[in-house]
Amino acid sequence: MNERMIFAGFGGQGILTAGKLLAECAMAEGREVTFFPSYGSEVRGGTAHCHVVMDDEPISSPLVEEATALLIMNQPSLERFLPALVAGGFVTLNTSMAEVPGKTDGIELLAIPASELANDIGSVRVANMIMLAALNEVRGLVKPGRLHDVLVEKSTGRRERFIPLNEKALQAGRDCARDWMRKRREWLSGDEDEETA
Repeated sequence: MNERMIFAGFGGQGILTAGKLLAECAMAEGREVTFFPSYGSEVRGGTAHCHVVMDDEPISSPLVEEATALLIMNQPSLERFLPALVAGGFVTLNTSMAEVPGKTDGIELLAIPASELANDIGSVRVANMIMLAALNEVRGLVKPGRLHDVLVEKSTGRRERFIPLNEKALQAGRDCARDWMRKRREWLSGDEDEETA
């Protein structure tokens, strides 16, 4: 495994929380991992982001210049970080706050109206968990149960009341990813049939 990921969105969308949670899950599974957050003025209204690198070998740098995957929560983040995605890379995009780019040749994109889904669940604050669970389901970063267990472990004090919402958000993200993967398999199978006909 070698995943170089950028998570990005508005400050307050839980970008750093999602990145840190994934890094802690990877550590719990014995993976090499780095988490590099962006703090400062950006977090108070601009584009907050973090870099997460996972590998089976020691990691030389925590900075991601060429990303294999993006988790994007809003339009400014999409415009800023999409150019950093390598050919064949993967994007999980919150289409509640960003438009699918007109040109997606050479990349894979999972579009999820995460903010709307989170609002339906009960709080827009869990949109980050929908996105993280979807990314994890498609890329196979850590065991799905690991995300849940570490999230619950970290949800102490006032955060404990959000556990049921986060559990629903994780399931919603997995469901979105599975539906996307099923449709992708059907599309690829159809292409292959046409080519061999």
